[in-house]
Amino acid sequence: MKIEQIYTGCLAQGAYYIVSENEAAIIDPLREVKPYLDRLEKDNVTLKYIFETHFHADFVSGHLDLSKKTNAPIVYGPTAQPEFEAIIAEDNQIFEIGNIKIKVLHTPGHTMESTTYLLIDENGVETAIFTGDTLFLGDVGRPDLAQKAGSVTQEDLAGILYESLHNKIMPLDDSITVYPAHGAGSACGKNMQKETVDILGNQKRTNYALNQPDKESFIREVLDGLTAPPKYFGMNVAMNKGGYDSLDTVMDRGLNPISVEDFESFAEETGALILDTRGPADFHKGFIPNAINIGLKGDFAPWVGNLIVDVKHPLLLVADEGTEEEVITRLSRVGFDNVLGYLKGGFEAWKNSTKEIDEIKRISPAEFAEAFNENSKVIDVRKIGEYSAEHIDNAYSRPLDTISDWVSTIDDSEHFFLHCAGGYRSMIAASILNSHGIRNFTEVEGGFNGIKKTEKFPVSDFVCQSKTL
Repeated sequence: MKIEQIYTGCLAQGAYYIVSENEAAIIDPLREVKPYLDRLEKDNVTLKYIFETHFHADFVSGHLDLSKKTNAPIVYGPTAQPEFEAIIAEDNQIFEIGNIKIKVLHTPGHTMESTTYLLIDENGVETAIFTGDTLFLGDVGRPDLAQKAGSVTQEDLAGILYESLHNKIMPLDDSITVYPAHGAGSACGKNMQKETVDILGNQKRTNYALNQPDKESFIREVLDGLTAPPKYFGMNVAMNKGGYDSLDTVMDRGLNPISVEDFESFAEETGALILDTRGPADFHKGFIPNAINIGLKGDFAPWVGNLIVDVKHPLLLVADEGTEEEVITRLSRVGFDNVLGYLKGGFEAWKNSTKEIDEIKRISPAEFAEAFNENSKVIDVRKIGEYSAEHIDNAYSRPLDTISDWVSTIDDSEHFFLHCAGGYRSMIAASILNSHGIRNFTEVEGGFNGIKKTEKFPVSDFVCQSKTL
């Protein structure tokens, strides 16, 4: 028997490849299925089942493409109602793969169809659980995504999750290995550990959610501090439940080189958003007017989902040459399939033409230290928790993920400095502000991490800056 965790850091997501004898199973596959097909061919095994722990919200699963390419059936837990052919398993149903067995444990709460899969090895020993978003390392799945107005509340779901954990998972042996669907960095939980594999006994001892004295305490603690889920989550659920275009189709459509001469008119005709995926250091020196910068070398896909939101919005890409396929793949992981093409020759081709170029003013932390005075206005786009821990005295907290709510409050007549932790998020914010006609600002390279090293700024603990900017 072989169990391989296939972890994708930019999504903090774990898929699982399991082999016994000449058969295999895959749990929660990512959108691009070639890595799984390559493994199957290398191991000379047949994919017998594709198990889905639930209808995912934070990424688009590869279950449909993988099933079409292998003829393996898709398996969901009880109550799931996909709009395509699938096996809807019963609670405690057994599936055999080679000499091992997978037992279905219906564990609703994160969503009502959420299911944990218990692996029983060749000797009949319960060995591992694949918990999806029911149980994470250090946390449990957020119970606020499957609410239904007037019928099921987040408190109801949290109570259901408590029962699932205490009736189905806590009674299992401490030695069982826990394989969750996500790790630290995922928006599906709030307190995840950086590790991606653990034993159940350690989680029973250390996971705050598993150590609440009663259901009421569990509900209160699990719901406490939850921020609003990213707005694209519901669209990803709909795609996972209802179906989507094959990645091959998405790739054929997106890998469409568009010349400099045609790019601008194409954008105007289609209403496409120009997404520039170069790094901040390159973007600020020059970019196509109104382009939005979300760098590929960062938490690219989640930020696209958070800020663009509408997965159907047409996109045109400006990318470093040779990265176009990777960009389209990573966009597809969060459901952004409507890429219409990319700028042929990249930004260099645009720069070498007579087309208009825009810039973002960026300075170093040392230059910021020289320019800063008691009357300077500073906008900090880090998360609330980062700001709460430490920030420049009197800086305004305006998190990037809520920029659509606060961009209209900016007074462009008064200059301000803009920073995040390291420069990635502040350049995203800068590009969005610029696209709204807000230009009277200076972005700080290296962000708060660089600013602190100058040791010239008074810092303070959290003070909410609520007045209008």
